[in-house]
Amino acid sequence: MEDEHQAHLRDAVALARDNVLQGGRPYGAVIVRDGAVLSRAVNTTAVTNDPTDHAEMVAIREVSRHLGRTKLDGCIVYASGRPCPMCHAAMRLAGITQAYFAYSAEEGERYGLIGAGIYAELCRSPSEQPMRVEHRPVAVDDHPYALWQSRQGLSEKG
Repeated sequence: MEDEHQAHLRDAVALARDNVLQGGRPYGAVIVRDGAVLSRAVNTTAVTNDPTDHAEMVAIREVSRHLGRTKLDGCIVYASGRPCPMCHAAMRLAGITQAYFAYSAEEGERYGLIGAGIYAELCRSPSEQPMRVEHRPVAVDDHPYALWQSRQGLSEKG
């Protein structure tokens, strides 16, 4: 199994290297399930100007569309670099329980990439973070969460 992990990590690193040579950022990701590669993706932020187009996100979107579902149970993500908090959260939301990466956030930071600092920022309370995030409740009759919950019973019956 260790050889398989190394092979997929090397693939993710090769994708990252090739992406840099084509003007992109140094990140690649591979998603595997039951030994089959479902997606090979690179960070496309330089092409799309979409800050969420990280390699892991591109790969997750591709696999979700291909499988026709949001839950990717049984999938393993191999990434060239440590997944950022956004990608990590997306993996968790998708039900992914295993991910491996080749290079640490600290290593990326040494090369001028956003690194370990963002993880530390997100561990602080919202009032101590550089981006203001504040809870301001809104009262409405048809609370969207309650509406969603009531429709779940309908979609399960339908």
